[in-house]
Amino acid sequence: MSAGAAIGVEALDVSYGRTPVLREVDLTVPAGRFVAMIGASGCGKTTLLRAMSGFVAPQRGRILLDGRDVTAEPPERRGMAMVFQSYALWPHMTVAQYIGYGLKLRGASRADRDARVDAILDLIRLPGFGDRKVTALSGGQRQRVALGRALAVDPPVLLLDEPLSNLDAKIRLAMRHEIRSLQRRLGLTAVHVTHDQEEAMVMADEIVILDAGRIVQQGAPQDVYRNPNSPFVASFLGADNVIAGVTRRDGATTTLALDNGASVALPRPAAEGAHVVHFRSDAVRLDENAVGDAPALRLEGRIAQASYPGGRWRYEIETPAGRFLVDDAREAAPGQSVRLAIPADELHIFARP
Repeated sequence: MSAGAAIGVEALDVSYGRTPVLREVDLTVPAGRFVAMIGASGCGKTTLLRAMSGFVAPQRGRILLDGRDVTAEPPERRGMAMVFQSYALWPHMTVAQYIGYGLKLRGASRADRDARVDAILDLIRLPGFGDRKVTALSGGQRQRVALGRALAVDPPVLLLDEPLSNLDAKIRLAMRHEIRSLQRRLGLTAVHVTHDQEEAMVMADEIVILDAGRIVQQGAPQDVYRNPNSPFVASFLGADNVIAGVTRRDGATTTLALDNGASVALPRPAAEGAHVVHFRSDAVRLDENAVGDAPALRLEGRIAQASYPGGRWRYEIETPAGRFLVDDAREAAPGQSVRLAIPADELHIFARP
């Protein structure tokens, strides 16, 4: 198997007609890394992947593979393999014919093709499936076959365009780990586009978040999740509860104060002034004793709605500072009065425009 190759994207602009889709995008993917690109629908993540692969031509900028400029080269000469969302399986072919098709185009002998196909079938855990028609396979098996065709040509770079979105939930969870395991075992460089944030967090070494054709944050999953750099990123990664407040400095201490008089000392310095504060539903504690003596923003509230999506209860709670979603293991009834405690280190604070 080939070792992974580094990918470079430099000042890339892509437009469809007069509509700009990507704007001055810069991205580096080190060799052997797994990068997931996420963002709202229409943000440009799939266009960026297709520009890397050669299926979309940029108006400006460069695509580099291990330092080699491949911007003007066709897809088949770039050293990249792509797995599409639709799998693009041809119904008249057997599994072996489909996996070996790229090798046939490259002039490999029949014996070499057969040996390679058998090795790939073992790799994707489908030994003995070579003579089956692809139409006779389950969704998860078809996904493996599409992946096998991409791997058969020994690519240094694997590009994945939402390959799991057509699978049911149970198979999708299993395939996340199978793809990640294969990527690590083979040492491939992988770039994965997905609309599923949990999928990106589970699979990737690094997450790239796009908004309106630009990369707005990039980093390790845990770093991006814990330290979103903007209100957009905070909301996109689940910190949908928003509250307005004002920060004040007193020596080394920064305090966040709300209009209703509630306040909390912040663990990190922040500039004085008006701010918007984001926090996640699972960061809130209905039992204020759960946070102990740790600094927390405390609010009186009343449960407006309750539901049970599984594992935890989800509440919509009305407070003087607004309505918030709260996830908690405790069962409570609508109309019940509660006191919320939001740990200070779970508050994501941004200057208000």
